[in-house]
Amino acid sequence: MSRDEGAAPIPGVSGQRTLRIGIVCPYAWDVPGGVQAHVRDLAETLMDFGHFVRVITPVQDPSLLPDYADDGGRPRSVPYNGSVARLTLGMRATNHVRRWIREGEFDVVHVHEPLAPSLSLLTCWAAEGPIVATWHSSIARSRALSVGYYIAQTAMEKVSARIAVSEYARRTLVDHIGGDAVLIPNGVKVADFAEVAPLEPRNGRRVLFLGRTGEPRKGLSVLLRSWPGLRHNFPDLKLVIVGAADEADVLAQLPAEDAASLEFLGPLSDHGKARALRSADVYVAPNTGGESFGIVLLEAMSAGTPVVASDLPAFRRVLDDGRTGAVFINEDSSDLTRVLSRVLSSSAERESLAAAGSARAAEFDWSHIAADVVAVYDSVVQPGEVVKVDLRGQLMGRWGQRGSTSGVR
Repeated sequence: MSRDEGAAPIPGVSGQRTLRIGIVCPYAWDVPGGVQAHVRDLAETLMDFGHFVRVITPVQDPSLLPDYADDGGRPRSVPYNGSVARLTLGMRATNHVRRWIREGEFDVVHVHEPLAPSLSLLTCWAAEGPIVATWHSSIARSRALSVGYYIAQTAMEKVSARIAVSEYARRTLVDHIGGDAVLIPNGVKVADFAEVAPLEPRNGRRVLFLGRTGEPRKGLSVLLRSWPGLRHNFPDLKLVIVGAADEADVLAQLPAEDAASLEFLGPLSDHGKARALRSADVYVAPNTGGESFGIVLLEAMSAGTPVVASDLPAFRRVLDDGRTGAVFINEDSSDLTRVLSRVLSSSAERESLAAAGSARAAEFDWSHIAADVVAVYDSVVQPGEVVKVDLRGQLMGRWGQRGSTSGVR
């Protein structure tokens, strides 16, 4: 697609021209994660709007990339924000980014998690022109960010506009770097969850947990502590676990008669996850911390499944302070037993929560969220100009500029 073609108006969108948009995902594309899903859904919705979009991302298996995504290099496992992320950094990755910028001729480049030590940070250093950055994570004050404050500043001074997906992500930006951001939440493709068939019918009531069982902040241990009491109240109750799981470790945490009520589905495709959510009587999110939003809550609500979640501030905000989903005291398994028992006991409450949740999820459909993101792009795009490779010592930002005596640009 040539740049001239990219200037045509978007059919059905009054007064809006098409843009050439580059999006940078810092995390490995073939490892499931909220940021990767956000980038994918944003890119595909923008293309539905008529924009030209290219994504660059780390990936272990390039054959898994969609046709709009470019290989940013092999990722490495790096501890980051209480988890282990698959990131890419180094000169080879820098060369990938430079080539991607040159060939893309983008009107705007959109980087996600700009402080993650991966392609997003490299792009901030390597690019010159309209750059939009989105913060996803909620991070407490960290030694790493404190030590790297001035390095981060050299990247952030290149950013033209800032977005945060939640108030907690916005506070991370304000506390660590300074400045502010416009709040645009995560989106969900409601139809992908509302219009799928559930899994085949099975006996008993089903509670669904979704997440990696080895990651403590996902809170499975809280749910397992409540499970014997729940099974006493509801002998037919089944716990369905979706995601990478150490089955032996999980089963060892329960008496044998309760362990027999667990079902492990393993990691599922997005379509499979949607079907599993549609099949559950209740979706439980017992996460203990580190959440800046709660996209999986919206996915469950889109599927018409009532939600019970810990009362993390981010979750309460998504659940409209308990009006569109039930909440329990974080890390309190007794309170989880009480709240979940109440919801399981009342079909009227489940139906009410499902209806309220579906209406709430519709507010976050990507058709609305992507339009707000495009408005940010429009605020920084310079007609007739494209994002270019910064030749001023991009790996050192302003330090490189200060150290240069040649004046070459």
